[in-house]
Amino acid sequence: MTAPPDPAHPGRTSPPGPPAHPAVVASPSPPCPNETIPPPPPYPGSTTRYGAARHGGRPKGHSGPGPGKREPHEDVGHRGRVHLAKRQRSIDGAAMAQLLLQLPSFLASLVIVAALSQLLLPDMGWLGALLWLASGAMAFHRPTERALARHLLNLRHPTPRELSRLEPLWRAVTARTGVEGLAYELWIEDSDHLNALAAAGHIVGVTRFSLERLSDGQLAAVLAHELGHHVRGHAWSSLLGQWYAVPGRLAWAVVRRLTRFVAAIGHGRMGFWAAVLLLVAGTAVLLVALEYWFVTLTLVAAPYLLAAVTRRAEVRADHHAAAAGFGPMLAEVLHMMQAADRDSGSVTASALSGCGHTAAMGTRTPFRGRGQGLLGRLLSSHPDYHTRLHHLAPYLKQR
Repeated sequence: MTAPPDPAHPGRTSPPGPPAHPAVVASPSPPCPNETIPPPPPYPGSTTRYGAARHGGRPKGHSGPGPGKREPHEDVGHRGRVHLAKRQRSIDGAAMAQLLLQLPSFLASLVIVAALSQLLLPDMGWLGALLWLASGAMAFHRPTERALARHLLNLRHPTPRELSRLEPLWRAVTARTGVEGLAYELWIEDSDHLNALAAAGHIVGVTRFSLERLSDGQLAAVLAHELGHHVRGHAWSSLLGQWYAVPGRLAWAVVRRLTRFVAAIGHGRMGFWAAVLLLVAGTAVLLVALEYWFVTLTLVAAPYLLAAVTRRAEVRADHHAAAAGFGPMLAEVLHMMQAADRDSGSVTASALSGCGHTAAMGTRTPFRGRGQGLLGRLLSSHPDYHTRLHHLAPYLKQR
């Protein structure tokens, strides 16, 4: 059999080679390991596959896709049909632990409310306690949620321009995870810090800084993290625990003010009687604390245990975002925050729980670490950067 002429050299003929198998189709050569990392599998029902990158985004020596284009992991669009999950929400171990650790505060508040109700309504004291128990449902009432978002969390509705940026990303994130995105409301916080929050039952907020400075992929990763707090039950369990703890906290605030008032009187003419009153009150409190030592121990240890559970909830929310394909982008955000804190030499401590500031009632996510002492680390609501990146590592390694 004569070999066909070589098209590159008319005078030559190519040596005969083995015929191609009819069922074999030549496949493209595998990508260079330094270019991209194989993406995680798509969410069931999704037709979009997401690329992944290493911790820092672009690999070393990679010049990027060129102007006007995105890295593979920056493509957060969704194509194809959206398959909604049958269970839109659940409650994981972290959320259940939050509820259990809030139980002592709840019981203390119940005793206070019952005592005040009995004092004000001797014949119907049970009615006040019953109404207070039922008031927890108001935390998931949409108008009440909006009032909490506006007045306690200092959030506002997004402008049309802000909404045009947020809505497509939110639709992509919820479609990717099989969640009905219309069940949630997007809000904005006028802040110059990188932060986000999942509050009440249906509130998802981001700061203006995050909206202006983050890329589409990074902002989608932040939204996916906050969605994880909602669908895993962290937001509503934290809200409910704080809601029912309000009477106990108010009573504690009153006791502290009275103690300060008595101490201030001690510097005046009634110093002797004030000292006696303070001694008697302190002795009574000490005797009650010793008698019910198990309750006292629980109340003292609860803040540390609750902070540990909240840190675990942050890792769970990171896992939710990474499992949906946003792990590399979330790692980029964590690296950005770590670099910003290191360069500025400042520590941003939020007043919350989560990705750590629980403003009012919610699970806020500032993506920041805390350079405090041992006590501060034990009470921190967020893990440090290295811990979070360690848990994200399986989603960032080459497969």
